[in-house]
Amino acid sequence: MKITNNTVLITGGSAGIGLEIARTLSEKGNHVIITGRDKHRLHQASSTLKNATAIISDVSKEEDVNELVEKLKNDFPALNIVINNAGSAFLYNLSTDTGAFYQAQEEMLTNYLSVIRLNEKLLPLLKNQPEAAIVNVSSIVAFVPGSLATYSASKAALHSYTQSLRIALEGSAVKVFELMPPLVNTEFSQAIGGQNGISPYAVAERLYEALEKDEYEIHVGQTENLYRLFLSSPAEALLLMNKNRKQLYPERN
Repeated sequence: MKITNNTVLITGGSAGIGLEIARTLSEKGNHVIITGRDKHRLHQASSTLKNATAIISDVSKEEDVNELVEKLKNDFPALNIVINNAGSAFLYNLSTDTGAFYQAQEEMLTNYLSVIRLNEKLLPLLKNQPEAAIVNVSSIVAFVPGSLATYSASKAALHSYTQSLRIALEGSAVKVFELMPPLVNTEFSQAIGGQNGISPYAVAERLYEALEKDEYEIHVGQTENLYRLFLSSPAEALLLMNKNRKQLYPERN
């Protein structure tokens, strides 16, 4: 698809992967709209971008989403790319810690159900564009669960939904992409060794290339290798993904 002169919504665009995607797309001649919950952080991020708009919005709250959708329809009728990047994750041990249900509930709402809600509300606008795209940001753990147990489950659900959405929208103006990064060095991932991950910039550049080539399943970095291992030996892929588990829960193993 065309990769310049687009109007792009990026949820969770004030930091990490979302901010780098916003930076890359804005520098390539697109108008980016970033959303986030923290007003100061959001506007600080937008001040570093070219051709950007910041809108305070929490994807997990229906009222916020309704207000966001109305603003987009009224002020940005040319919106043609939606990047569902906002995420929530909790690190805990399923066998010993408490609160799994409540933490999984937040992860599932933010990472999966909120994506469905926003996509559904924006699809009428997207379908009216000459060319449009939805990008759902999942993860390598959509295939093989890691230390973030219920986060992994939410991304697996998102992966399944993305495939179904792609099939449902065949023949329409809307293309459906899935971005699947490995471990990325962001503030979001520090609790699980994010300092050993790839840069957010590398993820953003990979997405840009994939959009240009209409590459719908975007395996970034080591995701491709683990995916191929998963196809040939799911048990071995699971073992590899969780080999450092004892470092995360040293007192519990």
